[in-house]
Amino acid sequence: MFRSLHMKLMLILLLLITSLMAVVGAFLTTSVSSFYINTFYQQMADVFGEEHRDFVSDLRAEAAHEDGAEQLQELMKAYAGELGIDYRSRNYFILDGHTGRFLSGSAGEESLPREQTANLLTARNAVAQNDPTLVGDESDITADYMDVAIPILGGDNAYIIYILDTKESVSELNSQLFTIIMQAMVIGLLISVLLSFLLSKTMVGPIEKLTAGAEKVAAGNFDSALPVESTDEIGILTGTFNEMASILQETLAAVENERDKLDTLFLHMTDGVVAFNHEGQLIHCNPAANTMLHRNVDNRCTYEELFGAVYPFREMLALQRPNYAEGEMVVEDRTLELYLAPFSDQARGGVLIVLHDVTEQHRNEERRKEFVANVSHELRTPLTNVRSYAETLRDANGDIPTETANGFLDIIITETDRMTHIVQDLLTLSRLDSGHTELALTRFSFAEAITSVCRANALAAKNHSHQLTCGSLEGLPRIVGDRRRLEQVMMNIIGNAIKYTPDGGHIRITAGSTDTDVWMEVCDDGIGIPEKDRDRIFDRFYRVDKARSRESGGTGLGLSIARELVLRHNGSLALAPHEGPGTTVRLVLPIAGPPAS
Repeated sequence: MFRSLHMKLMLILLLLITSLMAVVGAFLTTSVSSFYINTFYQQMADVFGEEHRDFVSDLRAEAAHEDGAEQLQELMKAYAGELGIDYRSRNYFILDGHTGRFLSGSAGEESLPREQTANLLTARNAVAQNDPTLVGDESDITADYMDVAIPILGGDNAYIIYILDTKESVSELNSQLFTIIMQAMVIGLLISVLLSFLLSKTMVGPIEKLTAGAEKVAAGNFDSALPVESTDEIGILTGTFNEMASILQETLAAVENERDKLDTLFLHMTDGVVAFNHEGQLIHCNPAANTMLHRNVDNRCTYEELFGAVYPFREMLALQRPNYAEGEMVVEDRTLELYLAPFSDQARGGVLIVLHDVTEQHRNEERRKEFVANVSHELRTPLTNVRSYAETLRDANGDIPTETANGFLDIIITETDRMTHIVQDLLTLSRLDSGHTELALTRFSFAEAITSVCRANALAAKNHSHQLTCGSLEGLPRIVGDRRRLEQVMMNIIGNAIKYTPDGGHIRITAGSTDTDVWMEVCDDGIGIPEKDRDRIFDRFYRVDKARSRESGGTGLGLSIARELVLRHNGSLALAPHEGPGTTVRLVLPIAGPPAS
């Protein structure tokens, strides 16, 4: 009800009039009461003061008689007019000076106060001290009566002239004043209501139009400008509002554009972005962060729950920009690198966290270190052998038999060839990794390629007493690929089966096709591959049996090269399920060959 400016203005004026009349009324009633009290005590002072010394002397003289109370009664009746005694609200009483007992007066004993007043006690003390100058004439504006007590000492007698006024006259006068004030206030309120309504309509009309325009702007409607109807403060405010609305429209458009850019950036960026307010509650999380954290991060998630173990939240807020903190956390099998920074201040800002998945970088770094170590190890062994035998030949000074010397030279040549193979395989892998290896694509018979590789490995299998068999190759289609490279892959697979199968083993080659692919499987009953090493079989320099590999001249890079070549053909090379001892390797190639680059 009182939210309207009309009502507020009217209420202010009504309160102003009411307050003014209340102050005037309080002032008048207080002034009347003070005037009446001052008049009473001044009248008492005039009658019993120095100017009427004879009256006081007469009272004392009459008090000395045996019937002093009756004499005092007659004398007081004579001066009743001067004392203002009206026998209604103001009366006099003659009391015993020693006991305060009622003796006579203009009213009965019931008109006396139930308890003796301060002035009456003062007069009794004066009697007790035999001091006629001590008079009880103290005024109390808060009391509902006025009184004066005068001690009268005559001979052996002591009396107290006690005059009491119950303030009935002033109460009646105040009631009349209150009635007049209330009538004036009602008339003033009616006038103020009318004037305040007219004044508020004049002031509030333009403000209501301005309010309606502000509501349109708040709803997003910036098209309608408010008319400026005056040159006063409200007119200036209206013009300023129109200008503000125009600037606000341009600012909101710019902010919306920037927000769209940021939303698009956060939505499609590969790094995760998570933001929290100053209370640690989530305010933003992009899809990449959900993926990295392996959970659905919703508004119920807090900073302490997600990142409290990485960096305390309050310490993070205390950082001064542009300072930031770095951390790292592991989520399942992923390693995340975190960059944490506060934004804005502690009261309105929060913490922004950028998550970067460094799992592959860590893995690549480990692979690089492992690769360097493997290369160093693989080259160090033959170099050590070459150096040892060369130093032996040098230091012998011709004392070594020719046959033994030739054996040492054969070993040096073998180790040199081994290093050459390692270097050649490394160069091949490097070219494959960099994409500089060109494939000589032709259409050829997949069955003929398998047959050719089987014939090439038949002698090696026979030397190890292996039984090498090849299943039916009928119906295999012609495929597109680099035949020499693919036969190199097949040679490596079958060669590994021969090497890692104990003498007298069985190696079987099967092949088939689908509508889009051809496949070949090489199954042996050799030493097999431990379950823990199956994921690493295609890693560079990996060997299941290192001693057997070195004896056969293997470098540990054959399967890595084979897989890279197969991938270049858009195919796959993997371990297939195998029952019993041994291994099954499956090669799958597309019939149509790799896509044109």
